[in-house]
Amino acid sequence: MSRKPIIAGNWKMNLLQDEAKALFEGIKSFTKDFTAPQLPTIVIAPVFTSLNVVHTEKCTCGCGGDKIAIAGQNCHWEKSGAYTGEVSVEMLADAGCSYVIIGHSERRQYFSETDEMINKKAKAILAGGLIPIICCGETLEQRESGITDQHIASQIRADLNGLSEEEIAKSVIAYEPIWAIGTGKTCDSKEANRVIAMIRNVVKEISSEKAGDSIRILYGGSVKPSTIEEQMSQSDIDGALVGGASLKAESFNEIIANTMKVSV
Repeated sequence: MSRKPIIAGNWKMNLLQDEAKALFEGIKSFTKDFTAPQLPTIVIAPVFTSLNVVHTEKCTCGCGGDKIAIAGQNCHWEKSGAYTGEVSVEMLADAGCSYVIIGHSERRQYFSETDEMINKKAKAILAGGLIPIICCGETLEQRESGITDQHIASQIRADLNGLSEEEIAKSVIAYEPIWAIGTGKTCDSKEANRVIAMIRNVVKEISSEKAGDSIRILYGGSVKPSTIEEQMSQSDIDGALVGGASLKAESFNEIIANTMKVSV
């Protein structure tokens, strides 16, 4: 089955509104020269305060903005209520988002998010008509202990619990070895592909062959223009969740261009 690649940029807690607008303009200037079928699915995830600024720059005039989807970096599973500092799926949709990143290792580590919470978020995102990008991954200690597959399979089973075949098929998973995030270390492409193939098999076990073949699974962890071609040449890697290299239009655009060389 042919799965359309996704290149997603997670801007994390970076860029003020004018900076976010300038970065978005830089990406638009690249995408305007291509039709949507020529490009991978392009997703950017600005901070909450810049979502509307970026959304306002999207248009259908041929400038390229219409080829870039917007993601929230997190959400709450409730629609509204006394949850100070949180944002709902409906609010993200209202701000122009069509994707939401959940379960990122930084959220799990710094904010004690559990798989139960991530599962609630995934259900809320899908119920709200958006697409979850569900992150999973192992620490260096877990990898050295030989429990990478066991740990990640447990995350996937819990995070997708109770989702229908159709909901799982439209979701996105991002495998991010925690030891490779922001460290400059990149998981060997063949090993990343092996883990992603294992994740796909877990999806097939808990849902169906169709869901496993349809779901797009990304690699994340110090992705750079120099690494993306080899990663995208693998059988099961469907794209990348890009961190630091997504904060400059030049490097992010180069990642998109190099993806197009092998996968689009």
